[in-house]
Amino acid sequence: MNFLLNKQTEKIIGSKRVKGLLFKDGSKVAADLVVMAVGIRPNVQLAKDSRIHVNRGIIVDDYMQTDSPNIHAVGECAEHREVVYGLVAPLYEQGKIVAEKICGVEGKKYEGSVVSTQLKVSGVDVFSAGRFMDSDDTKSIKVYDDFEGVYKKVVIQDNKVIGAVLFGNISDGPKLLGMINKGTDISDLPKVSILQSSADGSSESPVITVITMANSEVICGCNGVTKSTICEAIVENGLTTVDQVKNCTNASRSCGGCKPLVQDLLEHTLGDDFDQSDIKEAICSCTNLSREEVIEEIKGKKLKFVKEVMNVLGWKNDEGCSKCRPALNYYLGMLYPSEYNDEEESRFVNERLHANIQADGTYSVVPRMYGGVTNANDLRKIADVSDKYDVAMIKLTGGQRIDLLGIKKEDLPKVWAELDMPSGYAYGKALRTVKTCVGSRFCRFGTQDSTQLGIDLEKKFERLNTPHKVKMSVSACPRNCAESGIKDVGIVGVDGGFEMYVGGNGGTHLRAGDLLCTVKTEEEVFEFTSAFLQYYRETANYLERTSKWVERTGLEHVREMLFDQKSRQQLVERMDESLTHTKDPWKEIVENENKQEKLFQNLSSAVPSRV
Repeated sequence: MNFLLNKQTEKIIGSKRVKGLLFKDGSKVAADLVVMAVGIRPNVQLAKDSRIHVNRGIIVDDYMQTDSPNIHAVGECAEHREVVYGLVAPLYEQGKIVAEKICGVEGKKYEGSVVSTQLKVSGVDVFSAGRFMDSDDTKSIKVYDDFEGVYKKVVIQDNKVIGAVLFGNISDGPKLLGMINKGTDISDLPKVSILQSSADGSSESPVITVITMANSEVICGCNGVTKSTICEAIVENGLTTVDQVKNCTNASRSCGGCKPLVQDLLEHTLGDDFDQSDIKEAICSCTNLSREEVIEEIKGKKLKFVKEVMNVLGWKNDEGCSKCRPALNYYLGMLYPSEYNDEEESRFVNERLHANIQADGTYSVVPRMYGGVTNANDLRKIADVSDKYDVAMIKLTGGQRIDLLGIKKEDLPKVWAELDMPSGYAYGKALRTVKTCVGSRFCRFGTQDSTQLGIDLEKKFERLNTPHKVKMSVSACPRNCAESGIKDVGIVGVDGGFEMYVGGNGGTHLRAGDLLCTVKTEEEVFEFTSAFLQYYRETANYLERTSKWVERTGLEHVREMLFDQKSRQQLVERMDESLTHTKDPWKEIVENENKQEKLFQNLSSAVPSRV
């Protein structure tokens, strides 16, 4: 990403289609596509037709009154002091002003709203409020922790907080917003104490922060829900979970950023009656049921189809959503491996097409190469297919595979047929690759035959459906050339055996794997790998990586399940049952197309020529 700051667009270059942008400073930038995030545009047509004064929005005074007597305007259509607000929180503040005016109550004027927002992108914590740019009459407090990825800035003017921006740890957001709204005098406060939370997210006590907030303060800015509304709903309706509060008050229904505060209010309001075990999270907004409840209902009622689950369990949305449909499809396949017919329409687009869609609409194909090992014959086929179908790029992946990029959608079945190789599942919630080093066969330091063990592991677990993608590796010695320490399952050869690491992640959220156990034989490697993956399949949330699952479940609990011989054997048996019903999607599609073509040819030859 390239960020061009302090630029103002003068015009879009191009006649029939966009070719670039011209800025007011005379500079240009080439562009094929321009996306304009312009926010809202007030609908002022009714006001214009009624000859009410409008500018960008409908002009209102400090009591939200237009220039026409007895007509008021609030919300996103109203322009107050040359400002049009595009958030819901100012609407509620404006509504109170109008209500007092209509009821004849001598109320305060509307002075404008302090706008705060939280980035609504999962896994990216950003909060901003008020004015957070420095100027000659302001001072600021800044915290920057490069190790933890945390940045905080508070802007102060005349001993009052006027703005803040937080990245990486936004737990101070509600407190700072309250100080901005109240105009709190911080003359007597140590300035550093304004930012109580440390980089690791710990703070003095989040519950204390909620307790000290006024009842009139807004907890959910997206839906304008105050602290008092939430507390009253908890007491009057006997609410015990965040989902119940959400359904009753709309708090946390939109971006979910206020969910921790709602949780704290539950704990504070219920006191000793608060039960931590009651906390649950629905699998999506279509239902109030958690993952555990859905699975228990499926097993108890012997439900066998996605639509059946939705109908019987009372889904709010009859069609489900992109979050619950793939999850239900996975849970049903995991519970009934020999009976359930996978629903392709309930899978993500990459899994439906068995290839990775690329930015330009073409597809990426990664054939299976067990353990990262190939041969001259397969390489020739890859080269021939690449020439024939004008493959745009041939790329070696981090998992030791060959990626063919730029294949047209209509060519996919022909590419699979001519490669005549298994799918590498580079697109699937399944085992992706088992990365290996050359091992004891060639390496001077290798203690084990890591290459062959990696090949055998990949052949055993290929095509296994899992809650999220799974990556494995086998290193022949503690030098760890196959990066086994950051894989979902990593095997490291040592003198006389193997160390097994689980829950590693080399992606966005880097996590070193935990040492699960040390075993002596390859047979034990297979046994513990089977048990670990099956327990993960059965207890993880859909789209939850093993790294998050191990942290949530606890390594000691996983060990207890796997170290118990009876439990481990049962998990292995269920895994073996699931593996007997896997199919290679590329081969299946090619075979079905061949059957259809042969059937068509037979029918054609049987039809008289005059027809």
